[in-house]
Amino acid sequence: MKEPILLIMAAGMGSRFGGLKQMTPVGPGGEVILDYSVFDARRAGFKRVIFLIKHEIEEDFKRLVGRRMERHMEVRYAFQQTDKLPAPYAPPEGRAKPWGTGHAVLCCKELIDAPFAVINADDYYGVSAFQTAYDSLTTMADDDKKRYMMVGYEIQNTLTDNGHVARGVCTVDGDGTLRDIHERTHIIKTCDGALFTEDGEHYRRLPAQTLVSMNMWGFTPSILHALEGGFPAFLDKALAENPLSAEYFLPTVVDGMLKAGEAVVRVLPSRDKWYGVTYKEDTPVVMAALRAMAQEGVYPCPLWGK
Repeated sequence: MKEPILLIMAAGMGSRFGGLKQMTPVGPGGEVILDYSVFDARRAGFKRVIFLIKHEIEEDFKRLVGRRMERHMEVRYAFQQTDKLPAPYAPPEGRAKPWGTGHAVLCCKELIDAPFAVINADDYYGVSAFQTAYDSLTTMADDDKKRYMMVGYEIQNTLTDNGHVARGVCTVDGDGTLRDIHERTHIIKTCDGALFTEDGEHYRRLPAQTLVSMNMWGFTPSILHALEGGFPAFLDKALAENPLSAEYFLPTVVDGMLKAGEAVVRVLPSRDKWYGVTYKEDTPVVMAALRAMAQEGVYPCPLWGK
């Protein structure tokens, strides 16, 4: 069996944050968040990583992040561009936003030849999550159904004080399998817990222990066929109804496979606290948390040595 792959999605330009948030130093030694992801992945057993970026940030990304990682992992690059669409589709005039996480994974198709984990570049997932993911991937195989996994986090551990977030809200059966997942794009933290809205006016509560996806998935390459098969139908609707901002969400594709009986997804719960830089105001919180973990010996400082 080929070595599992870690796919890190770093193509987003961070419009809410106001810059290339995946390149913002947050660690006590000047590390960025994905330094910690790669460090945790490497000590869990991962040896291969794909960085999904945009051509526009390629030079800076390789200089600030990629070349450092090449000393520790086998590094490959893939590119998510708005014009990377199947014929006969073309991006609408004015489209700057990437086409979403489903499209991001599709852009890596030629580089994926083994079970792989998918994560965001700007999320800190916790030490145990990568070991859980790696162990799962090394035994993952399809049979009559596609067999995938997802690391799930309690909603109360994934919110920011500085604005709304998007999360894939999960329903999990008693045996730990995922029944369905719904992408909620506007979830806020309040003194009464997590609330979400679909119309910007009416809010509904999410219990504190609700499991959500932070886009830490484990797949076999079979997911690529499902993503490729569903993309034209998404584009038809997106170009007609919401051409400038519609996104092809990875959780939405997985949910469709679940409902069609085409896949089984094991949910592996994590009690770790998520940290991320969704907004610029999140940066001091993340920096303080990583400094504390370095002081407690969870991470060396500097992370990669002198």
